[in-house]
Amino acid sequence: MAGTRSAVNRRHFLLTSGSVAAGAGVAWAITGAAGPSSAAPVTAAAAPAGPRKNAGPVRLTGPAVVRRAAPYGTTTLESTARLQGSGAYRRIGAGPGWPSAVRTELAAADSRRTGRRVPLACFVQFTDLHIADVQHPLRTEFLRAGSPGSWRVQEALSAQGAVALVEQANALRAGPHTGLRPAFVISTGDNADNNAAIELEWFLTAMSGGRITPNTGDPGRYEGVQDSGLALFWQAEAALRDQDKQRGLPRVPGYLSAATAPLTSPGLDIPWYSTPGNHDALPGGCIAPQDPELHDLAVGARKLLTVPDTDVAAYRKVLVSGADPKSAVLKDILRRNAAGARTVTPDPRRRMITPHDYLTAHLDPAYAGHGPAGHGFTEDNLDGDRMYYAFEVAPGVLGISLDTTYRSGHLEGSLGTDQLRWLERTLTAHSSRYYDTDGRAVTHSGADDAHVLVFSHHHSPSMTRRPDATDEDKQRHDGQEVIALLSRFPNVVAWINGHSHVNKITAHGHAVAARSFWEVNTASHVDYPHHARLFELADNQDGTVSLFTTLIESAAPYRADAADLSSVGLASLYRELSYNAPGLAATLGGGVKESSAGARQDRNTELLLRRA
Repeated sequence: MAGTRSAVNRRHFLLTSGSVAAGAGVAWAITGAAGPSSAAPVTAAAAPAGPRKNAGPVRLTGPAVVRRAAPYGTTTLESTARLQGSGAYRRIGAGPGWPSAVRTELAAADSRRTGRRVPLACFVQFTDLHIADVQHPLRTEFLRAGSPGSWRVQEALSAQGAVALVEQANALRAGPHTGLRPAFVISTGDNADNNAAIELEWFLTAMSGGRITPNTGDPGRYEGVQDSGLALFWQAEAALRDQDKQRGLPRVPGYLSAATAPLTSPGLDIPWYSTPGNHDALPGGCIAPQDPELHDLAVGARKLLTVPDTDVAAYRKVLVSGADPKSAVLKDILRRNAAGARTVTPDPRRRMITPHDYLTAHLDPAYAGHGPAGHGFTEDNLDGDRMYYAFEVAPGVLGISLDTTYRSGHLEGSLGTDQLRWLERTLTAHSSRYYDTDGRAVTHSGADDAHVLVFSHHHSPSMTRRPDATDEDKQRHDGQEVIALLSRFPNVVAWINGHSHVNKITAHGHAVAARSFWEVNTASHVDYPHHARLFELADNQDGTVSLFTTLIESAAPYRADAADLSSVGLASLYRELSYNAPGLAATLGGGVKESSAGARQDRNTELLLRRA
């Protein structure tokens, strides 16, 4: 937990421009040179097999898959993206897969379980897609003057990367441990990057299918930082020796035209669900929502590219401290430096969206895709703009999607009292036995006693009790309170989340074994290592269940080709650029055990859990 908390603190000022530099340790995750830390008991699993003996019927539906080179249609059990060669800028190729690790902190592993296992559920988690309008006037790219990692060189290709991930989910025909085809995808927040209406439209289109034109403002030209002539940013098409070309990034003629050209998403061919994140609800993930002055700037004609170093330092300070929920410092910086801002084409599609807008867009039949209607939200959610719900994962398995966003303006998460009480009521309704706050067992006749999976954007270390800036009398509830609540219900299997941009799996143990559960935190699909996660749940018929977690990459080819400016080619470049982010490739060979990709026990796993 301590390591995860440090990662969150380090990310505070980076998230406004949407970038994270992972720091030391990336090399180990790429090379796979180190084993699990001694802190977690992990045992090696056998090589992944197909459907288990006596595991029930294998359900494979849909048309046959046209096989292409890995990673299309594969998981990281089979192959993984690895940096190759040497030099400041390194290419990507296919590396060996990561074997599955059996984690036994919460239950022992009976060797006979594989022969009698009954599959229960299979689904995919996307998280932190951060689909971005990179020409948006409220982006704070100027923070890069204080840290090279405060701006992503790959961010103009987020739509192409998301479409390649959708294609990969469609190509996964069966879970490697249960043989079940994934039944749905759930995206656990930061689906958009800057709380902009156009970004939400692109996300919904990527997931449900249709044409995306990742361009705003003047339809005939790009108007962001990458044609500004500033050496602070990668000028991909220019001969200028900017700071990124100095560390090896290539010149790519035609890059900006290709990045903003229309592309078509096939849409998911299975249902999908949506969980909101702080970037979906707040500009930059932490800027005051629906502020009239900032709203006018968002849709207006001025985009600030650089500011004095003193302003960079001042803004970074309040981002780290969270001491400016009304964005007074940012507004002052934007006012004082307005004369030096770039003139851009105004665009009303860049407007800030409210929770009501977010819900209404999901309920729009134009984005129904393969359903369900509303993607978890219903018309009832519009009453009070409640962005949380429960749904059936599979027969006997309940999913609960939470809204952990601190809507007053900060990147940290929390739950309000109303939502916490709703969560308790929902858990109670699906638990035949639970424990009260004093630890006494309570029998609840008539409950269906489903296995429960909880989904949210924030993970437990990033949820705090920060007071509500709009009403300090409103109590907020942190991650430890959520853990305490979930541990009262023996049928909770896992809490699945994102936000940290790090793969991390934590065992939340309890003196009463059945009150334990797993927390599975998955890295982002916008930064290295560009992961999503496949989950499979099975009953071992011995008083335990197994939750299998298998990381997946997008369907884009590993090897990028600067001459291939198709959507697929750009998705490959998207991955390669992110693996060459400042500070990442340089750490190769560092020998450390953890990074954004996680240690061995945080990636492909079998998580055992005792049931009551």
